[in-house]
Amino acid sequence: MTRKQRRLTLIAAALAVLGVALGLVLFAMRDNIVFFYSPTDLETKTVAPGTRLRLGGLVAEGSVEKGEGQNVTFAVTDMNRSITVRYTGLLPDLFREGQGVVTEGVLESAGLFRADSVLAKHDENYMPREVADSLKAQGLWQHGGKTDAQGGGATVASE
Repeated sequence: MTRKQRRLTLIAAALAVLGVALGLVLFAMRDNIVFFYSPTDLETKTVAPGTRLRLGGLVAEGSVEKGEGQNVTFAVTDMNRSITVRYTGLLPDLFREGQGVVTEGVLESAGLFRADSVLAKHDENYMPREVADSLKAQGLWQHGGKTDAQGGGATVASE
């Protein structure tokens, strides 16, 4: 075997090992990848029940119902459609109606989402980027009483 052949064999073997390693990492991460949806996205895209995802929008006015213990039911809306969310646990202190929220959990059926974590906005100007983008795309973005077209802007979360 010549020097050139040995070098090419070594490079090919290194690329094969790198490819296998990358494949194993992607395979291990497949269950940890969670996609973001708005309530409208859930209805327009066919998402199978049992799918783990993030749901974001605004907590619908008058929708928060506290059950026994730490059970809470509320609706998340993007001002176009709403989806009912069931959550068991302590809600963030800043969780309230009309505020931005991102929930992570499992879609149980059409119109019902079982959340295992709830994230609320942390100050007057904060809204998760995905929620803000979704509301802006529908022309429903409001900040400080102004729509986005009227010059109202907001700081959104960065990743």
